[in-house]
Amino acid sequence: MNNLLPGLRKFTREVFPDLRPEFENLSKGQTPHTLFITCSDSRVVPNLLTQTAPGEIFLVRNAGNIVPPFGASRGGEEAAIEFAVDGLKVTNIVICGHTHCGAMAALLTPEKLENLPAMKKWLQHASAARKRIEVIRRKEDRGLLDVIEENILVQAENLKTHPSVSAATREKRIRIYGWVYHFENGTVDIYDPIAEKFISSTSVKEEAAKDVARFSL
Repeated sequence: MNNLLPGLRKFTREVFPDLRPEFENLSKGQTPHTLFITCSDSRVVPNLLTQTAPGEIFLVRNAGNIVPPFGASRGGEEAAIEFAVDGLKVTNIVICGHTHCGAMAALLTPEKLENLPAMKKWLQHASAARKRIEVIRRKEDRGLLDVIEENILVQAENLKTHPSVSAATREKRIRIYGWVYHFENGTVDIYDPIAEKFISSTSVKEEAAKDVARFSL
């Protein structure tokens, strides 16, 4: 608590007064435009990364930014996804992984999870990513990044098994995007289905960015 209380006091006394009108408006309801599915890793700060304000993104966080297939888990992901898509009517879903991900590193070395049985069981929802990498046989020195990227694509496929998402994508009410956040240098790679690879967001030209379907999974 000694690490947290000073921040709470500063927020109440110094930060909140300037944001009071915004939060008073948010108290009437939320209308986020994006469901942001990312890792629980403390180094990933979605609102800072996207430069969005409170109320703009609806967050789902867990170890490894995993989306279990519909009906495969008793966790809260299903409810959160359904609420975001059918309740809040978000128009975007971003699955955002990140470099140096401990969950994905553990996926490569499952023997290190013997003392973490819950985590070992949870990562079964990402096992397809490891299997794909084993088949592709990419260079060993990029092994972890390959798994991080492949896991995002696997979770996008899992996401589409959810009835709310399936219906929304079929009706073209929603777009799904895959990102990798490189927190060590502040860059974000976006999956380009046409190029079939992740490309840096800084290389996306303005006219390409306006084509919302271009990067949709």
